[in-house]
Amino acid sequence: MRRTSICADCHREVLWTVTESGKRLAVDPEPDPAGNAAVYRDGLGAHRSRRPSEDLPLMGYERLHVPHIATCRARRAAPAPARPGTLPPGVSDLAAYRQKARRRS
Repeated sequence: MRRTSICADCHREVLWTVTESGKRLAVDPEPDPAGNAAVYRDGLGAHRSRRPSEDLPLMGYERLHVPHIATCRARRAAPAPARPGTLPPGVSDLAAYRQKARRRS
């Protein structure tokens, strides 16, 4: 039985894993040979993930999955963060200078 949930951003199914450093990583639930996360289940049934390397290649019990952040439609379509309205002291805004330089070229 897979423990999947729904991505809050794109509403697609994700599989939550725990990395070697103990952090949570959402991956797409279906294995993909183009993925870079080796996913396996430990003895207690928890999904674990790691990045395969030359020293420790993909093992027979692991399957490659793509991290969900790479395929999340909502994250890819998200606009760039807005620039702050006021700059901190000692920081110059070069936008006007850049516009003048573009007009000259």
